[in-house]
Amino acid sequence: MDRRDFIKYMGAGAAALALDSCTPKAAKNPGKTGTSNKDLHGEMLQHYPGIGVLGYGCMRWPQKRNEQGRQVIDQEEVNRLVDFALEHGVNYYDTSPVYLGGDSERATAEALNRHPRDKWILATKLSVFGNSTFEGCKTMYQNSLEIFKTDHIDYYLLHSIQDGNDFRNRFENTGIMEFLLGEREAGHIRKLGFSFHGHKDGFDEMMALHDKYHWDFVQIQMNYVDWERPNGRNTRADYLYAELDKREIPIVIMEPLRGGALSDVPAQIADQLKEREPERSIASWAFRYVGSFPRVLAALSGMTYMEHLQDNLETYLDFQPLDDEEKKFLLDMATQMEDYPLVKCTACNYCMPCPYGINIPGIFKFYNDNITAGTYVKSKEQAGYARARRKYLLAYNEAIPTVRQADHCIACRRCERECPQNIRIPDELRRIDRYIESLKRETIE
Repeated sequence: MDRRDFIKYMGAGAAALALDSCTPKAAKNPGKTGTSNKDLHGEMLQHYPGIGVLGYGCMRWPQKRNEQGRQVIDQEEVNRLVDFALEHGVNYYDTSPVYLGGDSERATAEALNRHPRDKWILATKLSVFGNSTFEGCKTMYQNSLEIFKTDHIDYYLLHSIQDGNDFRNRFENTGIMEFLLGEREAGHIRKLGFSFHGHKDGFDEMMALHDKYHWDFVQIQMNYVDWERPNGRNTRADYLYAELDKREIPIVIMEPLRGGALSDVPAQIADQLKEREPERSIASWAFRYVGSFPRVLAALSGMTYMEHLQDNLETYLDFQPLDDEEKKFLLDMATQMEDYPLVKCTACNYCMPCPYGINIPGIFKFYNDNITAGTYVKSKEQAGYARARRKYLLAYNEAIPTVRQADHCIACRRCERECPQNIRIPDELRRIDRYIESLKRETIE
C-alpha cells in the first residue's frame, strides 16, 4: 500500500480507531462544558508580524458517532475549539485534502468561514502521491479554494517531499510548478513551500532549488529529540534549522511533541521536568523549546480537546523562552530517553489501515504507555508480579480488540514502506507479541 492508497482509504472510521488508541489517558473523556477554568491572558507569541506561533494542526479534529454508528467529525466541537483559538491569537490553520478521509478541509472551512477572512491564515497542501497529473494537481488546488470560499491560499505546501526525484516526479515533471508559480504571482497563493520527510541529501537537493523557486517557507519535523536524534529517514533538525535560517526561510514545525511522545515521557524523565517546573505540563517543555527559535513561523499542534488548546495557550501567551542551559537540559533528557525500549512511533497513521486489521499505532501506544508509566512487567522477580501480569494482559485486551492485536501480523511489510520514521513495524509487532506471549505462558524470566 503506497501513500496514495493510504490516503484513499483513510476514512473517518480508520482515523478514529487510531486516534482513540493514541489519545492521552487524561483526555479520553474530556467533557464539553464551559470554555476555560484557567486565567488565560497575555499576548500570543509572534516571530513574524500577524502570525501566532501556536498553529492549529487540523488532522486530529474531535469525532463522534452519528446515527448510523459511523465516526464523523464533531463539527460543533470543532467550531468551539476554533472560536476559542482565534479569540486567543491562534490564527494559523494547517490542513490537507487528504486528512480525515478528505473531510478535514470541509470541517476546518466550516468553522473558519464563520469569521472574517482576514482573521485566519489558511495553510493547505497539494497532497498528490504516486502517479500525479497536471489536471489532477490543478483540480485538487481549485477544490481547496472552493471549499474555503476564498480567492487565495495563504500558505500552500507541496506535501511530504522526500528528495529531488520525489519532487520532480510528482510536481516538476507534471508542469504543475509553472502553474503554481503563476498563481503565486497573481496573489492566489501568497506563500509557496513544502513539507519535508527525508534524508539530508534530499533536503540539500531541495535547498539547491531555492534560487529557482524561491521557497517562501518550509515545514520540518523538529523537537528536542529530533534536534540531534531523528528517527528513520528523517534528518537532524539542527541541520534543517541551520540551513533554513541562513537562507532566512521561515520555518513551520510539525511533530513538536513527536506524535505525543513528549507529553507522556518515562516517569524518570517526567520527574526531572516536574522538579524544575512543577506548575507546567510535560508538553509545555517541548512547545517552549520550538518556540524559542526565532526563525519559527508556526509550531503546529493537533489540539483535539479543549484541555490541549488551553495548555498550549498557557505556554504561548506571554511566552517565556528557554535559555541555553534549559535547552541543554532538554537535550540531556533526550539522551536519557534513548535508554528506554520504546517504539519510535509518532502516530501519523501512514501505516493505516492495515489490510489484516491490526491497530498498529494503538498497539505501539499501549506498549509505550506502560513503559513510560512504569507498569511494564519486567520479570517474575519484581514485587507484585502476579497482579501486574494480570492487570497488563486485561488492559491489553481492553485497549486492543483480539482481532486487531500484534499476533495477526503476517509481515507483509506494506506498512513499513509508508512509515516516515522508518520503523521496522512487523519486527516491532513480533517483539511485542513475543512479550505478550511470555506473559500469557508465564515464561518471562
